[in-house]
Amino acid sequence: MAPCADFSALRASPADVRVVASDGSSIAAHSSVLAAASPVLEQMILGARRGWDAGCTVVRVLGAPSDAVAAFLRFLYRYPGARGTAAAAEEEEEWAEGAVGAHGAVLLALAHAYRVPWLKRRAEAAVAARLTAERAVDALKLAALCDAPRLYLACARLAGKDLAAVERSEGWRFAARHEAALLAELLQLLHDADQRKKRRERERAAQHVYRQLSDAMALLDRIFAADGAGEVRAEASPCETDGARRGLEQLKRHFAACGGRARKPAAACPRCSRALQLLRLHASVCEDDRAGGGEPCKVPLCSNLKAKLQEEGVDKTWKLLVKKVTRARVMSALASREVPEVVKKSWAKYSSRRAARFR
Repeated sequence: MAPCADFSALRASPADVRVVASDGSSIAAHSSVLAAASPVLEQMILGARRGWDAGCTVVRVLGAPSDAVAAFLRFLYRYPGARGTAAAAEEEEEWAEGAVGAHGAVLLALAHAYRVPWLKRRAEAAVAARLTAERAVDALKLAALCDAPRLYLACARLAGKDLAAVERSEGWRFAARHEAALLAELLQLLHDADQRKKRRERERAAQHVYRQLSDAMALLDRIFAADGAGEVRAEASPCETDGARRGLEQLKRHFAACGGRARKPAAACPRCSRALQLLRLHASVCEDDRAGGGEPCKVPLCSNLKAKLQEEGVDKTWKLLVKKVTRARVMSALASREVPEVVKKSWAKYSSRRAARFR
């Protein structure tokens, strides 16, 4: 194995360590390079030199084929980075891509065992990028043994997307016979992910309802703020559809003209009951204050319902609804606000740095 340009001064010096692979083949190396790249190898070299055969330092790397061990050592010689010409650096990078593609799993195990974090991250990313359904269970076991959370997450995502293909793999059948705990953990992980997805969908649907109620409250203000005729002013929000406006106007006319409302409770008429609930919700979120000297709200029954709510009180469910609708109104106002250019540039700069950090 020839060392890289980083250690060109060492090429003239004789190698003082022999690294022996599991098949018995040995590779000459320099102790200073190995000790600088891996604290585990440093301790192994020191221990070998204190043994009975201190004149010949031998480090055994077991459980890996000789070509993977050679690639691992060449990566250690590349640390902390090539400093040769651009052509040499490009050629070395091309070799590195091929090496992690051919020996990614073995390099991940070796980098974890010998505590080489930069190589572990690269091998983990290479294994995750080349992940298939046939190798998902094996990669999952490797990720659990080597403490590789990103690879573990990639395996879980692949299993969640195509669990049937993963179940047909040889790794799944082997794990079903010998690693039942691993499959149980994977299935529990998929179940939890499915539950989180359903919960997010429910929360998203609820937020959509709260936004619709918030828009309806704002639309009520515009409908009843018109002068006499009940027409909506021209500055209506673009997010308000014509259907919602027509529905509220029809509900307003029905509530004003319903003959049964005067003789029996509003609950007897479903449309009047709906209108009364909307007016009650509007009174709970309305910020117009006549007592404070401000302009009174023009929505019918707003002040009366406000006083009634303060006098009788409301239950926790209604308070929670009012809180959610108020929050949706605030978030909608913030989302529609134009972001300053300096904030956009700052966010773009932060996002690019964050993406480069996790590559």
